[in-house]
Amino acid sequence: MVKGFRGTQNMSTKQSRATMLDVAREAGVSMATVSHVLNATRYVSPDTVEQVREAIAKTKYTPNSLARALATNSTSTIGLVVSWKANPYFSDIISAIETECFDSGISVLLSDSNDNPEKELQIIQDLHERRVDGIFLAPTPDPEQRSVEYLLSNKVVAVLIDRKATDKLDYVGIQNANAMVLLVDHMVGHGARNIAFVPGHRDYETTEDRTQAFKKQMAHHKLGDTAVVSNPVNSTIEADETVFELVSKNKEIEAIITGNNLSTIGAMRALRRLGMSVPKDMRLIGIDDFEWADSFEPRLSVIAQPCEQIGKNAVKLMKERLSNADLEPRHIELEPSLVIRNSCGCR
Repeated sequence: MVKGFRGTQNMSTKQSRATMLDVAREAGVSMATVSHVLNATRYVSPDTVEQVREAIAKTKYTPNSLARALATNSTSTIGLVVSWKANPYFSDIISAIETECFDSGISVLLSDSNDNPEKELQIIQDLHERRVDGIFLAPTPDPEQRSVEYLLSNKVVAVLIDRKATDKLDYVGIQNANAMVLLVDHMVGHGARNIAFVPGHRDYETTEDRTQAFKKQMAHHKLGDTAVVSNPVNSTIEADETVFELVSKNKEIEAIITGNNLSTIGAMRALRRLGMSVPKDMRLIGIDDFEWADSFEPRLSVIAQPCEQIGKNAVKLMKERLSNADLEPRHIELEPSLVIRNSCGCR
């Protein structure tokens, strides 16, 4: 026996890895039943599922994911690519997706795109090479839509969340036109006539939909001549600079609607730089609720997106797409809700 390895053989025997057969014997079921529970390939009664799970815990069985991937052509992993560090709005959607996937036995590989098109494309290519079953993507602003084109050309199963960059992929978001109707009607209902809209990320159908809906609803109130639309903004810095210049040149503006939470934060900074008080000197309301919105002074009035439902529906679409690649692209648009606080001039 080689010095330093005494007892290795006996130790290996004592700590040998549990097998699916061990789990089946412990649970008193067949190996096929254990396999169905692990892979969710067939209905198994809740009582039997619980027996198998208890047996897995008792035997400390660890599935061989590589072998299973080779056998089923599935890794039971999904990539999730969003700009989550810079945009706190996505945290609730991420949480909902992770919960739904976990309950379905799917692992989620989360990556931060930082709204950088080159980084996003590299992440997607890496995930594809790792053979993930699909990818959830909140695409970055990219005029060339490189990531979207990569997904389409390589037939990668993907679901877009929040940001609609193409009609050719499954998508979950909100009813953008209805969101703008709620915002415009609320501000007009409180006496605002000269209203400006600061759209969010450029190069998205989402942004275009919101912009057109703003113009249409202002025209509906016969305020089309007083409606002001700025260039889209991709960051809080751009929003700050855009709103500062917009308000400096248009003294008649009395209310601002923002296209997402980043433009809302940027607008607040710009108005403070201008020495303006919200809502006394300028009313502000926007799309996207987030954790800090209720902590600002004033507290921000916003359109709240149903983040949990967005996450749940994204997972639903993903699972259906993995089961049937020939489905036509589905677009789910959920109803938004208006959360009234102080920045719009209420309360």
